[in-house]
Amino acid sequence: MTAAPTVTDDDPDGDWTTPGVFRSAPGVYRIPLPLPQDGLRAVNVYALADDTGWTLIDSGWAIDEARDLLGKAMAALGSGFGDVRRFLVTHAHRDHYTLAAVLRREYGTRVLLGAGERPNLEVITDPDRPRDEPDRTRLLRAGAAGLVDELGRAGPWPRPLPEEWEAPDEWIADRATIAVADPAGTRTLTAVETPGHTRGHLVFADEAHELLFAGDHVLPRITPSIGLQPSPVASPLGQFLDSLRLVRSRPDATLLPAHGPVGGSAHARTDELLAHHDVRLAQCRDTVAAGHPTADAVARVLRWTRRERRLEDMDLFNRTLAVLETGAHLDVLADLGELRRTEVPDAATGVAVATYTA
Repeated sequence: MTAAPTVTDDDPDGDWTTPGVFRSAPGVYRIPLPLPQDGLRAVNVYALADDTGWTLIDSGWAIDEARDLLGKAMAALGSGFGDVRRFLVTHAHRDHYTLAAVLRREYGTRVLLGAGERPNLEVITDPDRPRDEPDRTRLLRAGAAGLVDELGRAGPWPRPLPEEWEAPDEWIADRATIAVADPAGTRTLTAVETPGHTRGHLVFADEAHELLFAGDHVLPRITPSIGLQPSPVASPLGQFLDSLRLVRSRPDATLLPAHGPVGGSAHARTDELLAHHDVRLAQCRDTVAAGHPTADAVARVLRWTRRERRLEDMDLFNRTLAVLETGAHLDVLADLGELRRTEVPDAATGVAVATYTA
């Protein structure tokens, strides 16, 4: 292993994906870990000084490069993997959960996850789980049979490795408080359930120090994907918007996200995300009114990312996300009574296709 990096103060204006150890607040260190072949590029793991060891918020993806960099980061903090007392995981996506599960097998580190994520883990670890792409039915409902065909040609998704998805040592309840014995004084984290990105997503609020470890719920530069999970809910976007309003109702705090630079007001970014979805809902409603009745058809009219890309110009995974998120917006509009939703089974697939009219 090469020499450990030097601990430096975090720079909100720097390249947040640069490997290293960055002091984000007294007793709080940000450790970016790589996400190869992922547009997000990195995930932030936060190390909190805890008695004679460390509490880590999220863990990274169980790949050799991430493990190596996390080990170097712990060495820079004068510690090793054996000094990590526990992982507090915001949600059950591989870039947040799987490295914690692997390290627990070797070092006995405790892993804690939100109780609302239990259905997702049960599906992931089910040996009888269908090998088909997990969002096939939702894509067919969205009228995206062509996209389902493409996914079929790409082959089944890789089976999850059991050792990366074993159940946590403890399920964290909504509003549970977690004491972190910082040498400068006990830090109290409140786990706040914020479903939307996943059904059991948690943020961890440190109100005394005005910090919010936001996971993927509030991101500073992008909007998180909605409802990408093996155990779906009826209205993931409805949940997400309610969760944003919940964060807005709580005391403001400095944003410590899982992807992107630290800093800035959690309230200010939450307002921006709510405004973005208001615009997107209006665009979806207007597109349906112009004669585009399904989520797939609407997604082809809308523009995507800050670069205003067309659906057909994106890769297969991001087209899947785009169609599913369009469907989530249309369902919110239908639930609000702003669109009329009709679902009729398709003779070829047996799946009911949702169509919308203004």
